[in-house]
Amino acid sequence: MIAVDTNILVYASMERSHWHVPALRCLKQLAEQETPWAIAWPSIHEFLAIVTHPKIYRPPTPVEVAIRQVESWLESPSLRLVGEGPGYWNHLSLLLSFGKVVGPRIQDARIAAICRLNGITQIWSADRDFSRFAGIVVRNPLLPRESEKR
Repeated sequence: MIAVDTNILVYASMERSHWHVPALRCLKQLAEQETPWAIAWPSIHEFLAIVTHPKIYRPPTPVEVAIRQVESWLESPSLRLVGEGPGYWNHLSLLLSFGKVVGPRIQDARIAAICRLNGITQIWSADRDFSRFAGIVVRNPLLPRESEKR
């Protein structure tokens, strides 16, 4: 199963983003397929915090609009929202220790641990920091694959 990271969600919703069109295309592709895909709850929270933050986006997205955006993703019958559960701490503590993760990268470790706990093997993200976490394949769907460049 594929999980989508916060930055893809933000780019897909922000029309003024350079990455808006490819990010929107990626989400549409996932949402319209029958194969399950996922968003971790912390990515939803982070999405809401980023797009409504007046120091990140001027003007920020009104909270009502951001909520409607999340609700539109929830309409995909193949979407699975995933979060912490029994065994989560074991995944997180291992990722923190082996990846030597500290500070703001703990949020990425949290998402990676939730993915591992829920059997997610791939995360779509423009954030290279996920590559430090074993057990999760990271793909930036906004960049063409080598085979697609020809």
